Amino acid sequence: MTPDRVPPRRITPLVDATFTDGSPDFPLIESRIVRLVKAALDEDQASNDITTLATVLPTRKARGALVAREAGVICGVPLALAAFCQCDRKVEIRVDVEDGQRVAPGTTVFYLNGKARGLLAAERTALNFLQHLSGIAALTARYVDAVRGTNARILDTRKTTPGWRVLEKYAVRCGGGTNHRETLADAVLIKDNHLAAVDGDIATAVKRARDLALPGTVVQVECDRLDQVRASIDAGADAVLLDNMDLPTMRAAVALTAGRVVSEASGGVRLETVRAIAETGVDRISVGALTHSAPAMNLALDFE
Repeated sequence: MTPDRVPPRRITPLVDATFTDGSPDFPLIESRIVRLVKAALDEDQASNDITTLATVLPTRKARGALVAREAGVICGVPLALAAFCQCDRKVEIRVDVEDGQRVAPGTTVFYLNGKARGLLAAERTALNFLQHLSGIAALTARYVDAVRGTNARILDTRKTTPGWRVLEKYAVRCGGGTNHRETLADAVLIKDNHLAAVDGDIATAVKRARDLALPGTVVQVECDRLDQVRASIDAGADAVLLDNMDLPTMRAAVALTAGRVVSEASGGVRLETVRAIAETGVDRISVGALTHSAPAMNLALDFE
């Protein structure tokens, strides 16, 4: 189906359109979208696309559709729209799928109608944003589906691409996941190396954290043994991070925490193992792979 045969849902003809409509808590304001996308287009020298300049007349118009080649969750539409709009300020775009929506193979995400040169120049930049962020959203959704019916929530980590953290954590939300702390200033997480610096004294580490942090700041302690879980509870921690525990030890740790502190499993979590981890009763499961190892989603721009 083509744009002239389907009633339009939304037309975005100019670069200063509101790109965030329909997106779940999109993290960037319009001016930041424009700057980020411009930098990506400049990196690609989109204005000097010698292949397109040599082969395509400036008056040539084109129509195309951005299509999902596989099932997944879409994320990054506002950035893709900005790329096309910056390369053709009069391009018409009809969006059929917003960020956070699941799609089946063959689903059209949006339609384009504009100058062929502009669409071709923006194509790779738009796809780079969409494929990477949709890949994170899609992988997150698979983890969320895997633990459905249990008490556990799926969380991300700070293992993100430098400069992309706010977008990658947004993609996790689009996939149904929950964000862990975004920066080192957001919460206290006392890990093994911190404990080594206080000779393993969890009580001292927690007290120092309480003395320094603002009231209400969450204090969490990484534990790989049950005695550390007990010490963290006794010290008044808000949460424990159960690091690389086997399932029997994790169940025992959850029993110790029962209602007193939040329990979070972490370390080497895979799709094949996440259900069993969730069934130990943990409150949260953090998965670094969501952002550092998600495969790009297979999306393509098809010209008519």
